[in-house]
Amino acid sequence: MTNSRTIWFLIAFLIIGFITAVFLSQGTDSPSVSISIDDDDIGGVVTGPLGPEAGVWVIAETDDLATKYRKIVVTDDLGQFVLPDLPEASYQVWVRGYGLIDSTAITAAPGELLNLVAVDAPNPRAAAEIYPANYWYSLVEVPAASSFPGTGESGNGISPTMRTQTDWIYQMKATCNLCHQIGTKATREIPASLGTFETSHDAWVRRVQSGQNGANMVRSMAAFGTQGYAMFADWTDRISAGEVPPEPPRPEGLERNLVLTLWEWGEETAFIHDEITTDKRDPTVNANGLFFGTDFHNDALVILNPQTNTASQVTVSVREPFEPSDNGLLTYNNFAASPYWGTEQLWSNLSHPHNPMMDQDGRVWMTAAVHSGSTTEIQEYCKEGSDHPSASLYPLGGPTFMNAQVYDPSTGEFEFIDTCFGTHHLQFSEDEDNTLYFSTGGELIGWLNTRVFNETKDAGLAQGWCALIVDHNGDGVIGEYTEPDEALNAELDWRINPGSYGLAVNPVDNSIWFAAPGIGTSRPAEDGIPGRILRLELGDNPPLSCRTEVYEPPFGESSFNFNAYTPRGIDVDRNGIVWTALAGSGHLASFDRSKCEVLNGPEATGQHCQEGWTLHQTPGPGFKGAPENTSADFQYYNWVDQFDTLGLGENIPIANGSGSDSLLAFLPDTEEWVKLRVPYPLGFYSRGMDGRIDDPDAGWKGRGVYADYGQNAVWHAEGGKGTQSSMVKFQMRPDPLAR
Repeated sequence: MTNSRTIWFLIAFLIIGFITAVFLSQGTDSPSVSISIDDDDIGGVVTGPLGPEAGVWVIAETDDLATKYRKIVVTDDLGQFVLPDLPEASYQVWVRGYGLIDSTAITAAPGELLNLVAVDAPNPRAAAEIYPANYWYSLVEVPAASSFPGTGESGNGISPTMRTQTDWIYQMKATCNLCHQIGTKATREIPASLGTFETSHDAWVRRVQSGQNGANMVRSMAAFGTQGYAMFADWTDRISAGEVPPEPPRPEGLERNLVLTLWEWGEETAFIHDEITTDKRDPTVNANGLFFGTDFHNDALVILNPQTNTASQVTVSVREPFEPSDNGLLTYNNFAASPYWGTEQLWSNLSHPHNPMMDQDGRVWMTAAVHSGSTTEIQEYCKEGSDHPSASLYPLGGPTFMNAQVYDPSTGEFEFIDTCFGTHHLQFSEDEDNTLYFSTGGELIGWLNTRVFNETKDAGLAQGWCALIVDHNGDGVIGEYTEPDEALNAELDWRINPGSYGLAVNPVDNSIWFAAPGIGTSRPAEDGIPGRILRLELGDNPPLSCRTEVYEPPFGESSFNFNAYTPRGIDVDRNGIVWTALAGSGHLASFDRSKCEVLNGPEATGQHCQEGWTLHQTPGPGFKGAPENTSADFQYYNWVDQFDTLGLGENIPIANGSGSDSLLAFLPDTEEWVKLRVPYPLGFYSRGMDGRIDDPDAGWKGRGVYADYGQNAVWHAEGGKGTQSSMVKFQMRPDPLAR
């Protein structure tokens, strides 16, 4: 009897052990922790050698749909996860996380519960393969501050134009990062296909000549001097010898509530510069509708239908198409072979659509070329002698390189809009005319009264522009002025030519704010650093009543005791507070004009309102040898979520973590950063972003923020050549298991 009981006890013990082993095995469809899911979800738990794995990503990917589709979530404190709202398909599901190597993918379908097994990285180098690019870029060691100013090729190898360490970092951040991330596997290693070289220094000299952008890279490197090649060669040498960056923190707190949805779109050579899904002024416009992206290099408007998971595109043409050989800007005849594409000319763009915005009717307006070539004359109404109000005060001579086009999805038709001024970024005002403002990259701000244009189709009648003139004598009106290259005169006003990049309209007073990251000068005999933000007030009778104000971030001998510089993106919240990403120093800054004691007059030359600035250092490591308050990440742009489309509240500023695979949301009330990381495919490089509300009554499921993989070398992303750009939807649910 006793023996029988013993046998049954042993059998029961073995059965329990077997069931436990099954629960802990990869892919079991019954998790060891109870999780509720719907028929269109996949849920489960992730365990590692020490138990539940918290703050790791679970990735589901499928090729079964019309375009490649991915859903990514983060595990909670107990390692549990729910991948919600999956289209019917067969998915490959795996785990990625810091400190791990990717687990083996398993096949699963919606409605299944899984146990996934995390795999510890065998060594720090293996773990670091999935770190964001900015962590690898942080290993670069910049020359010591005492090395500046540079003494040239016969001296220390640093270009004499590099007067300070700040100039050097500016070049590393705001120029070298403009096209793609630096620190990706494609950039931190020398590809074997590049050739054989005696030194990595020689390899870098050859590398930057590669492909159609080779001339731009060579020009950027020349700004450093020969020491630039030495710096990057030292970086890749140390990485090749085994140096790794610090380990990033895993997602925690609110970051674990993130749900990512990715759709591939565009060609494998696409440079989808920006995307748009709705009207920034009203995020319910185009609810559940199409997404649009501008493929700058392939003259296309890329379109994604999130309901059917299908991608397509339409050609963005010019008024008089011409052969690329007619335009020297497009031929790229003298580039060295690319390690990816050889000597194949990938791009011969004519219209180069750049930045899109959507209006109240769902039409897509974009900055794009209209004229056939870069030397086309502008319209007569733009020039001196014209009776156009803006031309009478400040005539333009052209030619313009970029103009404007508008696409109507309901008809599939484009309209060309001749502008007297060049265009770059654009933004709608909340006025009754739905005025569309343009940054021009130069000495003025332009606009188009879209109501008048829609009624008359007369671009000349509908447009206007203002020269940028500061009320320097403080008399309240704009009168005679000094030119940008003349000495300031306290009795005269002051015309400036700061350049203009990012653009936003203040919803409180309809003033136009724009960022000048350092292109051109605003004061005689000074360079573009630290850059500036500017306010343009049109007044009652533009252009005669236009007045400009200039504000520089704290720099030099400031009360902040460190330098802040290079504003690029800019936006304004519903309270009139300006937010700008300082891409050089790595801050997200707010500016409150109401705190300024001085607004105009002889003292208002830039550094006169430090009391208006508040600086927030973006998360992530800095460069070796650089000041502690300088980030290795790159903030290409920024945007304010005015209407709580993400789920973190109203008026939440978000900066691009263009070098860190992320969007960086800042919570002003708690001064907390929420890092919204895109862990796969590595190489998420974002530029513009927007937020849409598809259903205001559907909670977190009815809203989202959108950005795309906007680098112009998409083959630098994980997967290499053949990888396509992706559109990314960011949603914040109330907890990591919400479905």
